[in-house]
Amino acid sequence: MTDHPQPAEELRAAITSQDAEAADLCIEELASADSVRAVLRLSDNDQSQLMTMLPNDHAASLLEELPESEAANLVSHLTADQAADILNEVNSDEQADILSRLSAADAEAILREMEPEEADDARRLMQYAGDVAGGLMISEYLSYVESSCVEDVLSDLRNHAADYARYQVQYAYVTAQDGPLVGVLRLRDLLLSKPGTSVSDLMIRDPESVNLLTPLRDLEQFFDRHPYFGVPVTDANGTLVGVVRQNAVLEASEELASQTLLKLTGILGGEELRTMPVRLRSFRRLSWLSINIVLNIAAASVIAMYQETLEAVIALAVFLPIISDMSGCSGNQAVAVSMRELSLGLVKPSEAFRVLWKEASVGIINGVTLGLLLGVIAFLWKGQIALGIVVATALAANTIIAVCIGGCVPLLLSGLKQDPALASGPILTTITDMCGFLLVLSLATAMLQWLV
Repeated sequence: MTDHPQPAEELRAAITSQDAEAADLCIEELASADSVRAVLRLSDNDQSQLMTMLPNDHAASLLEELPESEAANLVSHLTADQAADILNEVNSDEQADILSRLSAADAEAILREMEPEEADDARRLMQYAGDVAGGLMISEYLSYVESSCVEDVLSDLRNHAADYARYQVQYAYVTAQDGPLVGVLRLRDLLLSKPGTSVSDLMIRDPESVNLLTPLRDLEQFFDRHPYFGVPVTDANGTLVGVVRQNAVLEASEELASQTLLKLTGILGGEELRTMPVRLRSFRRLSWLSINIVLNIAAASVIAMYQETLEAVIALAVFLPIISDMSGCSGNQAVAVSMRELSLGLVKPSEAFRVLWKEASVGIINGVTLGLLLGVIAFLWKGQIALGIVVATALAANTIIAVCIGGCVPLLLSGLKQDPALASGPILTTITDMCGFLLVLSLATAMLQWLV
């Protein structure tokens, strides 16, 4: 029995033989995640050929499934007219996200080849950051003036069915003659009403809306309170300009959390996929790893200062990494809480002293508890009360220091307009290592006569 070929191999074979139908069928039969994985296994050249072989709407659907960085990389390998044909079929928010990742020259070349209306929408959305409503909204929505009747709306839907096919329609929006949003029309009400009924009689008046600069955290809170499919976006004059979908907010939140995690681990840029070029991946990792060498040498220099004490009480070598690691874990918890509160707007950089007091309170309780546990273990192992006191005191004190630093450093970096996620981890690790080593070895030196 022969094994069924892997999807990437099937695609590669179809591309090599220029069998567009086979390539399209292969993509259609795969689940979304499987198709993405298969495409990312292809070379840049094969990916480009695949996109030109697929129908534009199918290529657009595939492009929307790819991570933004990979979608932008794929588009960058297409000619401007090829990219424009595909991007014309992509949702407006995805268009803007992909084009924003290209060089200004490449993006403008593609925009010139796109349909004028699509290009105008993309340019408008590209003006806004990706974490505000203006950067998350789509311009594909249904809207009708309040003087319309049910028959007018249904006729428009029938006449433009092909254009509206890719819209994710749940509601239609109702505007005044001069543009401002005045209501929301449920399609169920529309379909069950008489043809001559005015939409103004069916609409839900004074609907919830957000403005173009509403931040992501406010959008998260909005959808936590309201289980809507989307929320209309209005400009300063109340004119309807777009719709933010709930799933777009969820995706943006997940992406932000993922980027923050990668930054905390020292990956420059907060983004890495194994399909990216090796040089780029290596550079993004080495940037902080190289700095960490210097920071770790500084921490190790503390040990060198107390070499004689360490040689006299070799058992201390067992507890040095434990104290350093436990304190680092406590500090990272404080970093995570500060990062979360900063993202939600619950704390400001100017409130560092308040955070310091709050973290010190937790640090004292946790530090004493953990210190006593480790001190008892040290005593039971070596039978020396002095060793237990040194270990317990050092861990308790270093835990307090770690949580205070971990809680305040993100606020201080944010106040200096620096990325708190990128630098908090290395700074915390270095300080907790140095303080931990210094506390253990200095206390041991002071109590050396009871330890040897």
